[in-house]
Amino acid sequence: MREGSVRDHNFLLFALSLSLALLWISGFRSGLVLILLELSLMLAFALIFGDLMKRLHQPAVLGEILGGIILGPTVFGAIAPAMQSELFPVSGESAQILRTVTYLGLIAFVFIAGLEVDLTCIKRRRKSTIITSISGIILPFALGFGMVVLMPGIWGIPLGDLRTFALFMGAALSISALPVIARILMDLDLLKTELGGIIVGAATINDIVGWSIFALILSIIKTNISLGLNVGLTAGVLVVTIGILYLTDKNRAWFESPFGGGIIDIIALIMLAASIASEFWGAHGIFGAFLAGVILSQRGSGRDLILKKAYLPVMTILAPIYFVSIGLKTNFAANFDLAIILLVFSVACIGKILGAGLGAMAGGVKERTALAIGFGLNARGAMEIVLATVALGYGLIEERIFVALVIMALATTVISGLALPWLMKTRPISQKAWEPIPLHEQMGSYNYCEN
Repeated sequence: MREGSVRDHNFLLFALSLSLALLWISGFRSGLVLILLELSLMLAFALIFGDLMKRLHQPAVLGEILGGIILGPTVFGAIAPAMQSELFPVSGESAQILRTVTYLGLIAFVFIAGLEVDLTCIKRRRKSTIITSISGIILPFALGFGMVVLMPGIWGIPLGDLRTFALFMGAALSISALPVIARILMDLDLLKTELGGIIVGAATINDIVGWSIFALILSIIKTNISLGLNVGLTAGVLVVTIGILYLTDKNRAWFESPFGGGIIDIIALIMLAASIASEFWGAHGIFGAFLAGVILSQRGSGRDLILKKAYLPVMTILAPIYFVSIGLKTNFAANFDLAIILLVFSVACIGKILGAGLGAMAGGVKERTALAIGFGLNARGAMEIVLATVALGYGLIEERIFVALVIMALATTVISGLALPWLMKTRPISQKAWEPIPLHEQMGSYNYCEN
């Protein structure tokens, strides 16, 4: 987006926000004006601070979360607590509407993340990718589970819930952030290399396994079904998904046939139906949305059309509103626990970098490249934040742990973006990497695993 265009958008958003604020201050405080004011302020702060982060060669999501922290109880609430709580009430009609909008942004973002999965990355580098992924899952999971079991007193979790929380921390430290990783590699001209293929393939497996474990944890919390039955249901959903992927691979000509009618309507219905089915089963709607995205991602050229229609509305409106809302959820200053933050960050980095790096070496990759793979997979990005947000909403974690996970996700993303150029001796990340443009448009061809 051109600089003049960005300034025009900023001006329009702030003008709209100011107009609504004046209406609200003047006494015209209908629920409609309040929700419009909330959304316009969130979009304005997302755009301003997201653009600032892009100028600093960082992903826009960092700025969007920062904008939410400024609007939330951490900054605005500390300066004017009464006004902040009146503008962003935690209950009432506007709060319920805002929760609905942010939930829609959440499942739409995860759906887009599923669309960016390319299973050909796994097929073409099967041995090294699978070994790297398994090692990059097992060690972080073991360390995340172990730090809870070995230090149960520091988390503030009741003893009866400790096992479930330990499983969650293991899953949380196992996942990577495929969309962010793909963009880092693309801007470094590494996406179509052997290194890029291994990282993206391993991240794909990491995300599918991690989200499956998380879905299992949520189904245990939400339902009274036994653990064995929940495991069976989770495995059944994955088997059905794999079966659909297998059938689409065998009947690709049929599967890649163009959608008829309004493609946005069909995409939205598929995403919502998958989310409803996931909620009905007992997991969060994001799990169904993610799997639906993975299935549709195998449409080949048809995926380009889906992304072209769905990407920009989601990534420029719905997703920014969701990420700004993260800063509204808690007071980051009041819940800043340095000991927990350092522990979670250290264990996350050691587990993923060491686990994925050793796995890559076992798969035949040289030491320096294996280290680069470890750092690449260490980027947790927005996917970790999504997981932490859902866990907080379900009462699985408290606010101190939520803050620690958000900071860890942001810090590991920044570190990956800095470490990869140094290890691979290539140019640093540019601003272009974080423009809201789908990969298939930036590259001319979406298949980033063609080599």
